[in-house]
Amino acid sequence: MNKQKATLLLADGTIFHGTLIGSHGTNGGEICFNTGMTGYQEIYTDPSYTGQIVVTTTSHIGNYGVIDSEVESDHPTIAGIVVNSFSEVYSRLDASGSLQDYLVRYGITGIADIDTRKLVRHLRSKGAMNAIISSEFGNDLAGLKAELNKIPDMNGLELSSQVSTELPYFFGDESSAIKVACLDFGIKRNILRNLADRGVYCKIFPAKTTLAEMESWNPDGYFLSNGPGDPAVMEYAVNTTKEILATNKPLFGICLGHQILAEACGISTYKMHHGHRGLNHPIKNLKTGKSEITSQNHGFVVNREDVEKSNIVEMTHVHLNDNTVAGIKLINSPAFSVQYHPESSPGPHDSRYLFDDFISLINKN
Repeated sequence: MNKQKATLLLADGTIFHGTLIGSHGTNGGEICFNTGMTGYQEIYTDPSYTGQIVVTTTSHIGNYGVIDSEVESDHPTIAGIVVNSFSEVYSRLDASGSLQDYLVRYGITGIADIDTRKLVRHLRSKGAMNAIISSEFGNDLAGLKAELNKIPDMNGLELSSQVSTELPYFFGDESSAIKVACLDFGIKRNILRNLADRGVYCKIFPAKTTLAEMESWNPDGYFLSNGPGDPAVMEYAVNTTKEILATNKPLFGICLGHQILAEACGISTYKMHHGHRGLNHPIKNLKTGKSEITSQNHGFVVNREDVEKSNIVEMTHVHLNDNTVAGIKLINSPAFSVQYHPESSPGPHDSRYLFDDFISLINKN
Protein backbone atom coordinates (compact mmCIF):
# COMPACT_ATOMS: atom_id res chain seq x y z
CA MET A 1 0.00 0.00 0.00
CA ASN A 2 1.10 3.59 -0.69
CA LYS A 3 2.98 4.85 2.36
CA GLN A 4 3.27 8.44 1.21
CA LYS A 5 2.97 10.98 4.00
CA ALA A 6 -0.09 13.20 4.42
CA THR A 7 -1.06 16.06 6.70
CA LEU A 8 -4.39 16.98 8.30
CA LEU A 9 -4.69 20.64 9.31
CA LEU A 10 -7.66 21.95 11.29
CA ALA A 11 -8.89 25.54 11.19
CA ASP A 12 -7.82 26.08 14.80
CA GLY A 13 -4.23 25.20 13.87
CA THR A 14 -4.22 21.61 15.16
CA ILE A 15 -2.05 19.36 12.97
CA PHE A 16 -1.99 15.59 12.50
CA HIS A 17 0.61 13.77 10.43
CA GLY A 18 -0.19 10.38 8.93
CA THR A 19 -0.25 8.23 5.82
CA LEU A 20 -1.93 9.02 2.52
CA ILE A 21 -4.88 6.86 1.50
CA GLY A 22 -6.93 7.28 -1.63
CA SER A 23 -5.89 9.82 -4.22
CA HIS A 24 -2.73 11.96 -4.06
CA GLY A 25 -3.73 15.59 -3.68
CA THR A 26 -5.23 18.27 -1.45
CA ASN A 27 -8.84 18.66 -0.44
CA GLY A 28 -10.80 20.17 2.40
CA GLY A 29 -14.19 20.86 3.93
CA GLU A 30 -15.93 20.77 7.29
CA ILE A 31 -14.58 17.93 9.39
CA CYS A 32 -17.07 15.73 11.24
CA PHE A 33 -17.12 12.28 12.79
CA ASN A 34 -19.41 9.26 12.52
CA THR A 35 -19.58 6.79 15.41
CA GLY A 36 -21.02 3.87 13.44
CA MET A 37 -19.15 0.58 13.76
CA THR A 38 -19.89 -0.48 10.19
CA GLY A 39 -21.24 0.89 6.92
CA TYR A 40 -18.39 3.08 5.72
CA GLN A 41 -19.46 2.69 2.09
CA GLU A 42 -22.97 3.92 2.84
CA ILE A 43 -21.49 6.87 4.74
CA TYR A 44 -19.14 7.86 1.94
CA THR A 45 -21.90 7.71 -0.70
CA ASP A 46 -24.55 9.57 1.34
CA PRO A 47 -24.96 12.95 -0.43
CA SER A 48 -25.65 14.57 2.94
CA TYR A 49 -21.88 14.42 3.56
CA THR A 50 -21.12 16.59 0.52
CA GLY A 51 -18.23 18.93 1.22
CA GLN A 52 -17.28 17.22 4.49
CA ILE A 53 -14.23 15.33 5.70
CA VAL A 54 -15.51 12.25 7.53
CA VAL A 55 -13.70 10.80 10.53
CA THR A 56 -14.79 7.22 11.24
CA THR A 57 -14.41 6.38 14.92
CA THR A 58 -14.27 2.62 14.42
CA SER A 59 -10.58 1.86 14.26
CA HIS A 60 -10.37 -0.48 11.24
CA ILE A 61 -11.64 0.70 7.84
CA GLY A 62 -11.53 -0.98 4.42
CA ASN A 63 -11.43 -4.57 5.60
CA TYR A 64 -14.58 -5.65 3.72
CA GLY A 65 -13.96 -3.67 0.54
CA VAL A 66 -16.77 -2.13 -1.48
CA ILE A 67 -19.74 -3.56 -3.33
CA ASP A 68 -21.79 -1.83 -6.01
CA SER A 69 -25.18 -2.76 -4.54
CA GLU A 70 -24.50 -0.94 -1.24
CA VAL A 71 -24.05 2.61 -2.47
CA GLU A 72 -26.53 5.35 -1.55
CA SER A 73 -25.84 7.48 -4.65
CA ASP A 74 -24.00 7.33 -7.98
CA HIS A 75 -20.68 8.32 -6.43
CA PRO A 76 -19.22 9.70 -3.18
CA THR A 77 -19.23 13.48 -2.72
CA ILE A 78 -17.26 13.65 0.52
CA ALA A 79 -14.26 15.96 0.75
CA GLY A 80 -12.02 13.35 2.37
CA ILE A 81 -11.74 10.63 5.00
CA VAL A 82 -9.76 10.23 8.20
CA VAL A 83 -9.16 6.79 9.70
CA ASN A 84 -6.97 5.09 12.26
CA SER A 85 -6.10 1.75 10.66
CA PHE A 86 -6.71 1.35 6.91
CA SER A 87 -6.82 -2.00 5.12
CA GLU A 88 -6.26 -2.34 1.39
CA VAL A 89 -6.87 -6.09 1.79
CA TYR A 90 -10.54 -7.07 1.98
CA SER A 91 -12.19 -10.30 3.03
CA ARG A 92 -15.71 -10.20 1.59
CA LEU A 93 -15.99 -12.63 -1.31
CA ASP A 94 -18.64 -10.66 -3.21
CA ALA A 95 -16.83 -7.32 -2.91
CA SER A 96 -16.26 -5.56 -6.23
CA GLY A 97 -12.93 -4.11 -5.16
CA SER A 98 -10.89 -2.47 -2.44
CA LEU A 99 -11.76 0.76 -0.71
CA GLN A 100 -8.37 2.13 -1.72
CA ASP A 101 -9.10 1.65 -5.43
CA TYR A 102 -12.58 3.11 -4.92
CA LEU A 103 -11.18 6.28 -3.33
CA VAL A 104 -8.63 6.67 -6.12
CA ARG A 105 -11.31 6.19 -8.79
CA TYR A 106 -13.29 9.12 -7.41
CA GLY A 107 -10.33 11.34 -6.55
CA ILE A 108 -10.87 11.29 -2.78
CA THR A 109 -7.89 12.12 -0.59
CA GLY A 110 -7.69 10.60 2.87
CA ILE A 111 -5.33 10.16 5.78
CA ALA A 112 -4.67 7.10 7.96
CA ASP A 113 -2.44 6.16 10.89
CA ILE A 114 -3.50 9.03 13.13
CA ASP A 115 -5.03 8.97 16.58
CA THR A 116 -8.71 9.34 15.66
CA ARG A 117 -9.73 9.00 19.30
CA LYS A 118 -7.72 12.12 20.11
CA LEU A 119 -9.11 13.90 17.05
CA VAL A 120 -12.74 13.11 17.89
CA ARG A 121 -12.30 14.22 21.50
CA HIS A 122 -10.88 17.48 20.14
CA LEU A 123 -13.85 18.00 17.80
CA ARG A 124 -16.34 17.19 20.56
CA SER A 125 -14.68 19.87 22.68
CA LYS A 126 -13.99 22.56 20.07
CA GLY A 127 -16.89 21.88 17.69
CA ALA A 128 -17.19 21.43 13.95
CA MET A 129 -14.65 23.37 11.89
CA ASN A 130 -13.05 23.35 8.48
CA ALA A 131 -10.01 21.20 7.81
CA ILE A 132 -7.77 20.16 4.93
CA ILE A 133 -5.95 16.95 4.00
CA SER A 134 -2.89 17.09 1.76
CA SER A 135 -0.09 14.91 0.44
CA GLU A 136 1.32 17.77 -1.63
CA PHE A 137 2.54 20.55 0.67
CA GLY A 138 5.14 18.70 2.74
CA ASN A 139 6.52 21.14 5.31
CA ASP A 140 4.93 24.18 3.65
CA LEU A 141 2.48 24.88 6.45
CA ALA A 142 1.86 28.45 5.29
CA GLY A 143 0.80 27.21 1.86
CA LEU A 144 -1.51 24.63 3.40
CA LYS A 145 -3.09 27.27 5.65
CA ALA A 146 -3.69 29.47 2.62
CA GLU A 147 -5.56 26.61 0.91
CA LEU A 148 -7.58 25.94 4.06
CA ASN A 149 -8.66 29.58 4.22
CA LYS A 150 -10.26 29.23 0.76
CA ILE A 151 -12.80 26.66 1.99
CA PRO A 152 -16.29 28.17 2.58
CA ASP A 153 -18.01 27.87 5.93
CA MET A 154 -20.84 25.31 6.06
CA ASN A 155 -23.01 27.85 7.88
CA GLY A 156 -24.91 29.65 5.12
CA LEU A 157 -23.82 27.23 2.40
CA GLU A 158 -26.37 25.89 -0.12
CA LEU A 159 -25.27 22.51 -1.49
CA SER A 160 -28.39 20.53 -2.34
CA SER A 161 -28.79 21.93 -5.84
CA GLN A 162 -25.25 20.72 -6.57
CA VAL A 163 -25.98 17.07 -5.73
CA SER A 164 -29.60 16.87 -6.84
CA THR A 165 -30.57 14.97 -9.98
CA GLU A 166 -30.47 17.11 -13.15
CA LEU A 167 -33.49 15.38 -14.70
CA PRO A 168 -36.54 13.66 -13.19
CA TYR A 169 -36.46 9.86 -12.99
CA PHE A 170 -38.67 7.05 -11.71
CA PHE A 171 -38.21 4.39 -9.05
CA GLY A 172 -40.51 1.46 -8.28
CA ASP A 173 -43.36 -0.32 -10.05
CA GLU A 174 -45.22 1.84 -12.55
CA SER A 175 -48.41 -0.12 -11.88
CA SER A 176 -48.38 0.75 -8.16
CA ALA A 177 -51.52 2.34 -6.80
CA ILE A 178 -49.68 5.11 -4.95
CA LYS A 179 -47.57 7.82 -6.58
CA VAL A 180 -45.19 10.00 -4.57
CA ALA A 181 -43.26 13.00 -5.85
CA CYS A 182 -39.83 13.16 -4.20
CA LEU A 183 -37.86 16.40 -4.08
CA ASP A 184 -34.21 15.39 -4.34
CA PHE A 185 -31.99 17.47 -2.08
CA GLY A 186 -29.47 14.59 -1.96
CA ILE A 187 -31.72 11.55 -1.63
CA LYS A 188 -30.44 8.17 -0.43
CA ARG A 189 -31.39 5.15 -2.52
CA ASN A 190 -32.55 3.13 0.43
CA ILE A 191 -35.26 5.70 1.09
CA LEU A 192 -36.60 4.98 -2.39
CA ARG A 193 -36.32 1.22 -1.78
CA ASN A 194 -38.37 1.53 1.41
CA LEU A 195 -41.08 3.46 -0.42
CA ALA A 196 -41.10 1.05 -3.37
CA ASP A 197 -41.28 -1.94 -1.01
CA ARG A 198 -44.54 -0.46 0.31
CA GLY A 199 -46.18 -0.21 -3.09
CA VAL A 200 -45.13 3.33 -3.98
CA TYR A 201 -44.16 4.49 -7.47
CA CYS A 202 -41.74 7.39 -7.03
CA LYS A 203 -40.87 10.20 -9.39
CA ILE A 204 -37.75 11.97 -8.22
CA PHE A 205 -37.51 15.63 -9.14
CA PRO A 206 -34.57 18.09 -9.13
CA ALA A 207 -34.33 20.23 -6.00
CA LYS A 208 -35.58 23.42 -7.66
CA THR A 209 -38.61 21.88 -9.40
CA THR A 210 -41.80 23.95 -9.17
CA LEU A 211 -44.96 22.63 -7.58
CA ALA A 212 -46.79 23.07 -10.89
CA GLU A 213 -44.43 20.64 -12.61
CA MET A 214 -44.79 18.05 -9.85
CA GLU A 215 -48.56 18.47 -9.69
CA SER A 216 -48.81 17.79 -13.44
CA TRP A 217 -47.82 14.20 -12.60
CA ASN A 218 -50.75 14.11 -10.13
CA PRO A 219 -48.95 12.53 -7.15
CA ASP A 220 -50.80 11.24 -4.11
CA GLY A 221 -48.17 12.60 -1.74
CA TYR A 222 -44.85 14.37 -1.47
CA PHE A 223 -41.48 13.51 0.05
CA LEU A 224 -38.69 15.92 1.07
CA SER A 225 -35.33 14.17 1.09
CA ASN A 226 -32.18 14.38 3.13
CA GLY A 227 -29.28 16.40 1.79
CA PRO A 228 -26.28 18.62 2.60
CA GLY A 229 -25.91 22.27 3.55
CA ASP A 230 -27.72 24.92 5.54
CA PRO A 231 -31.54 24.76 5.33
CA ALA A 232 -31.88 28.42 6.35
CA VAL A 233 -30.57 29.59 2.95
CA MET A 234 -32.75 27.25 0.86
CA GLU A 235 -35.52 29.73 0.18
CA TYR A 236 -36.50 27.95 -3.03
CA ALA A 237 -37.19 24.71 -1.15
CA VAL A 238 -39.01 26.45 1.70
CA ASN A 239 -41.33 28.28 -0.71
CA THR A 240 -42.10 25.09 -2.65
CA THR A 241 -42.86 23.29 0.62
CA LYS A 242 -45.31 26.02 1.59
CA GLU A 243 -47.07 25.47 -1.73
CA ILE A 244 -47.12 21.70 -1.17
CA LEU A 245 -48.73 22.20 2.24
CA ALA A 246 -51.43 24.31 0.61
CA THR A 247 -52.45 21.31 -1.53
CA ASN A 248 -53.24 19.39 1.69
CA LYS A 249 -51.64 16.27 0.25
CA PRO A 250 -49.61 14.06 2.64
CA LEU A 251 -46.00 15.15 3.08
CA PHE A 252 -43.09 13.31 4.70
CA GLY A 253 -39.62 14.75 5.28
CA ILE A 254 -36.37 13.19 6.45
CA CYS A 255 -33.31 15.01 7.84
CA LEU A 256 -32.83 18.12 5.64
CA GLY A 257 -36.43 17.61 4.51
CA HIS A 258 -37.44 17.81 8.18
CA GLN A 259 -35.59 21.10 8.55
CA ILE A 260 -37.14 22.49 5.34
CA LEU A 261 -40.63 21.61 6.60
CA ALA A 262 -39.88 23.42 9.86
CA GLU A 263 -38.64 26.51 8.03
CA ALA A 264 -41.80 26.47 5.90
CA CYS A 265 -43.82 26.60 9.12
CA GLY A 266 -41.94 29.62 10.46
CA ILE A 267 -39.63 27.57 12.69
CA SER A 268 -35.93 28.43 12.57
CA THR A 269 -32.96 26.08 12.31
CA TYR A 270 -29.42 26.51 13.58
CA LYS A 271 -25.98 24.92 13.25
CA MET A 272 -25.07 22.47 15.99
CA HIS A 273 -21.80 22.40 17.91
CA HIS A 274 -20.64 19.14 16.35
CA GLY A 275 -23.76 17.43 15.03
CA HIS A 276 -25.25 13.94 15.31
CA ARG A 277 -23.68 11.26 13.13
CA GLY A 278 -23.85 7.57 13.96
CA LEU A 279 -26.03 4.47 14.24
CA ASN A 280 -26.94 4.42 17.93
CA HIS A 281 -28.75 7.68 18.67
CA PRO A 282 -31.64 7.23 21.14
CA ILE A 283 -34.95 8.83 20.21
CA LYS A 284 -38.21 8.91 22.17
CA ASN A 285 -41.53 8.85 20.33
CA LEU A 286 -43.63 11.24 22.38
CA LYS A 287 -46.88 9.78 21.01
CA THR A 288 -46.22 6.14 21.92
CA GLY A 289 -43.73 6.61 24.75
CA LYS A 290 -41.41 4.11 23.08
CA SER A 291 -37.73 4.66 22.40
CA GLU A 292 -35.93 3.99 19.14
CA ILE A 293 -32.26 3.47 18.33
CA THR A 294 -31.64 5.47 15.18
CA SER A 295 -29.19 6.33 12.43
CA GLN A 296 -28.42 10.04 12.20
CA ASN A 297 -26.36 12.41 10.08
CA HIS A 298 -26.94 16.12 10.53
CA GLY A 299 -25.12 19.26 11.55
CA PHE A 300 -28.18 21.52 11.69
CA VAL A 301 -31.27 21.15 13.87
CA VAL A 302 -34.73 22.61 14.35
CA ASN A 303 -35.15 25.24 17.06
CA ARG A 304 -37.06 23.64 19.94
CA GLU A 305 -38.22 26.96 21.40
CA ASP A 306 -39.86 27.85 18.11
CA VAL A 307 -41.63 24.48 17.97
CA GLU A 308 -42.96 24.85 21.51
CA LYS A 309 -44.30 28.33 20.70
CA SER A 310 -45.90 27.26 17.43
CA ASN A 311 -49.65 26.85 17.10
CA ILE A 312 -49.42 24.87 13.86
CA VAL A 313 -46.65 22.36 14.65
CA GLU A 314 -46.06 19.95 17.51
CA MET A 315 -43.01 17.92 18.49
CA THR A 316 -43.43 14.16 18.05
CA HIS A 317 -39.91 12.86 18.75
CA VAL A 318 -37.05 14.03 20.96
CA HIS A 319 -33.36 13.12 21.00
CA LEU A 320 -32.64 11.65 24.42
CA ASN A 321 -28.97 12.69 24.54
CA ASP A 322 -29.50 16.44 24.25
CA ASN A 323 -33.30 16.96 24.07
CA THR A 324 -33.18 18.41 20.56
CA VAL A 325 -36.17 18.12 18.24
CA ALA A 326 -36.15 14.78 16.40
CA GLY A 327 -39.61 14.88 14.82
CA ILE A 328 -42.54 17.20 14.17
CA LYS A 329 -46.03 17.04 12.69
CA LEU A 330 -48.47 19.68 11.58
CA ILE A 331 -51.52 19.84 13.84
CA ASN A 332 -54.12 20.42 11.12
CA SER A 333 -52.36 19.10 8.02
CA PRO A 334 -51.18 15.62 6.90
CA ALA A 335 -47.48 16.48 7.10
CA PHE A 336 -44.72 15.20 9.36
CA SER A 337 -40.95 14.79 9.42
CA VAL A 338 -38.07 13.35 11.42
CA GLN A 339 -34.47 14.43 11.92
CA TYR A 340 -33.08 10.90 11.64
CA HIS A 341 -32.91 8.16 8.99
CA PRO A 342 -35.63 5.48 9.31
CA GLU A 343 -34.30 3.77 6.16
CA SER A 344 -30.90 3.31 7.91
CA SER A 345 -28.79 1.10 5.70
CA PRO A 346 -26.90 -0.28 7.48
CA GLY A 347 -28.22 0.36 10.94
CA PRO A 348 -31.18 -0.23 13.23
CA HIS A 349 -34.66 -0.69 11.77
CA ASP A 350 -36.60 0.59 14.79
CA SER A 351 -38.06 3.53 12.86
CA ARG A 352 -39.22 2.02 9.58
CA TYR A 353 -42.81 2.28 10.80
CA LEU A 354 -42.59 5.93 9.69
CA PHE A 355 -42.83 4.83 6.07
CA ASP A 356 -45.97 2.86 6.98
CA ASP A 357 -47.37 5.96 8.70
CA PHE A 358 -46.80 7.93 5.49
CA ILE A 359 -48.61 5.30 3.41
CA SER A 360 -51.50 5.34 5.89
CA LEU A 361 -51.79 9.11 5.55
CA ILE A 362 -51.97 8.77 1.77
CA ASN A 363 -54.61 6.04 1.93
CA LYS A 364 -56.74 8.13 4.30
CA ASN A 365 -56.45 11.30 2.26
